[in-house]
Amino acid sequence: MTDPRRALVTGGAGFLGSHLCDALVAEGHNVIAIDNLLTGKASNLDHLRNDARFEFRRLDINQPFDCGEVHYVFHFACPASPVDYMAHGIATLKVGSLGTFHALDVARKYNAKYLVSSTSECYGDPLEHPQKETYWGHVNPIGPRSVYDEAKRFTEATTMAYYRTHKVDTRIARIFNTYGPRMQLNDGRVIPNFMKQALRGEDLTVYGDGSQTRSFCYVSDEIEGLLRLAKSSEHLPVNIGNPTEFTILECAKRVLAVTESKSKLRHEPLPQDDPKQRRPDITKARTLLGWEPKIDLETGLRLSLDYFQKAAEENTISAQR
Repeated sequence: MTDPRRALVTGGAGFLGSHLCDALVAEGHNVIAIDNLLTGKASNLDHLRNDARFEFRRLDINQPFDCGEVHYVFHFACPASPVDYMAHGIATLKVGSLGTFHALDVARKYNAKYLVSSTSECYGDPLEHPQKETYWGHVNPIGPRSVYDEAKRFTEATTMAYYRTHKVDTRIARIFNTYGPRMQLNDGRVIPNFMKQALRGEDLTVYGDGSQTRSFCYVSDEIEGLLRLAKSSEHLPVNIGNPTEFTILECAKRVLAVTESKSKLRHEPLPQDDPKQRRPDITKARTLLGWEPKIDLETGLRLSLDYFQKAAEENTISAQR
């Protein structure tokens, strides 16, 4: 993907979407980012506004849309944090269904390559560990997390149907916990929560006994994996995540060390259907894409520190007004 062709990014003002726009522009592409700003932030794209290769359009992809001929479609529109998708459950289901149909229709019309951001949440609270792409998952279809889990599972099914029926050139990325600059401070995910609380000197909220595990991938590693997948010819799902596994307690200790915070830990009840363990098997990504993450958790936290410090300060000032 080194030719200067047009790439469309849905959810382009979101955390991952905005970083993807950066990477595509850096590769020389002309990029159209579309977002309805339900959870995305236009400020995530401010630095691209004066670049002739970049365009932002505020659109709701739950309605049919057409931005003209494109060569690549990256479908990243969807509330992704528990706080957001629980607050916007119906919108999450709609963008995973209607929005996916409309994004695929664009790819089909222009014979564009298509990559969709799916999620490790497709595995639910997994009974297989680590999780391989062949694992079908253990998901509660009516629980509080189901609006996100099932939206993404439906997204995958729709993507495969367009591949099989209409021969759309599709890719499916199953994204595991990713972190870095531009994450929303109050989005309820582990690292933003811990960073915010540590920087404010508040107790770090640990749900359950903290023995549940996650695998954290720094955003630049994640984007590299996604671009490599986009350049591949693989149509079945591929895990893109960091296979190094941490307990939530271990993660809290890393955050305290990086922030040099004196905060203590406070335990709260474990949310319903919260996965007990989460770790990708990335054998497929290593073999097919020659990809694996390079940035360890402590390095990634240090790379994110300035952003979270500024975000915490701005958030405090806003709360005081």
